[in-house]
Amino acid sequence: MKPVVVLVGRPNVGKSTLFNALTRRRDAIVADQPGVTRDRQYGEGRVGDRPYLVVDTGGLATQAQGIAALMTAQSRQAMDEADAIVFVVDGRSGPSGDDREIAQILRRLSKPVTLAVNKTEGQEPGSAAAEFFALGLGDPLAISAAHGEGLDALMDRVLAPLPQVSEAEALDDIPRIAVAGRPNVGKSTLVNALLGEERVVVADQPGTTRDSIRIPLRHDNHDYILIDTAGVRRRTHVDEGVESYSVIKTLQAIGEANVVILVLDARREISDQDVGLAGYILEQGRSLVLAVNKWDGLDDSQRAWIRREIERKLSFVVFAPPHFISALESSGIAALFPAIDRAFASANADLPTAQLNRVLEKAVQATPPPIAQRRRIKLKFAHQSGHNPPRVTIFGNQVAAVPDSYRRYLANCFRDAFHLEGTPVRIDFKQGENPFAVKKPKRKQSPRLHALAQRDERIKKKKKQRERG
Repeated sequence: MKPVVVLVGRPNVGKSTLFNALTRRRDAIVADQPGVTRDRQYGEGRVGDRPYLVVDTGGLATQAQGIAALMTAQSRQAMDEADAIVFVVDGRSGPSGDDREIAQILRRLSKPVTLAVNKTEGQEPGSAAAEFFALGLGDPLAISAAHGEGLDALMDRVLAPLPQVSEAEALDDIPRIAVAGRPNVGKSTLVNALLGEERVVVADQPGTTRDSIRIPLRHDNHDYILIDTAGVRRRTHVDEGVESYSVIKTLQAIGEANVVILVLDARREISDQDVGLAGYILEQGRSLVLAVNKWDGLDDSQRAWIRREIERKLSFVVFAPPHFISALESSGIAALFPAIDRAFASANADLPTAQLNRVLEKAVQATPPPIAQRRRIKLKFAHQSGHNPPRVTIFGNQVAAVPDSYRRYLANCFRDAFHLEGTPVRIDFKQGENPFAVKKPKRKQSPRLHALAQRDERIKKKKKQRERG
């Protein structure tokens, strides 16, 4: 699993700015005002080929009441879930009383802690960090999150004591199936139905599942590993208790899986959390099976309504047709295994180069690329450059100007042509000709043609000299 790196510190020391710099996104709201981050932000960072999950927390306040107390409680829960902790302090103001109390808390934890002295731009690193040695957390590292200074060195130090985990570890011959979704949509009930036995504790209460559970399964002579995850809940409803950080387990499980069963509740509207989770699965390149649970007992109008909801809000995962099931009644469950197999096979499919180029040619003829800078974009050659998910690299001219809409069009064309179900298709563009084409050697001129060419050159030179004279 991807290691979890948690950013902690008192308010307004630059944790959210550091979060944005590490994830290369603008997810966390940043303002020069204490207490802006009241809830957690989750993102993915990478150092070389090492991915990690990074968590931005609200400020730790040693004497807090009301909202500040909740922020502090959530930060402490995050530290319990962390594989490594980055303690962020303000290099401009020096160590404060709160910094010393937080350092005392961190020293009692059996977790690797890296002390990051932020806002040190324009200062000599050694002198800027020197006074923070007194916190007793080892060698402080001077950084500037706002200017991107020292961040590579920071993450190298943070990840050094952690086991190196490759993303490819989970992508083997045995499909790893993550069951994900909002709390109380029936994920654990579905896992029990797939297993045919009561292996997972089920309760009619959100948040019963506290951790990700891995369960081997054999079905029709095929081996699988099921991963039941804690539900992803609307952030404003995640306040206290162990469940607060269950979302980390879900994100880790999705990253570890080959195929994700996204469980939806047929009796509730498709929420922003459902859409966001589907988007995260797509971003991670995981195959997807949509399971619409609690289908039993619905009348025709209710079923038509949820179908419209799916078509409207989840149109970007049209490659994963919905399966309407009742986990409690075990109806529709049998169809999930073939869907998982198809999604897994599609994610690992080999796409012959010759066929790829025929599909590309037909797609361009049917809908040509747009014009960029008064010139038509030309797409010349395609080949497969990766699996899980399938990745296609296309060479051509002016490919930087290809819009996302045309990229999605090509992905759908390849998916339809190769009958790929349940998997995204990644399209990369590269400027240039077909790199695999065998270049024809230049034909050698005969002596007579060579002499004629030289004579023409002499005539051109003499003509230019006369014009100048």
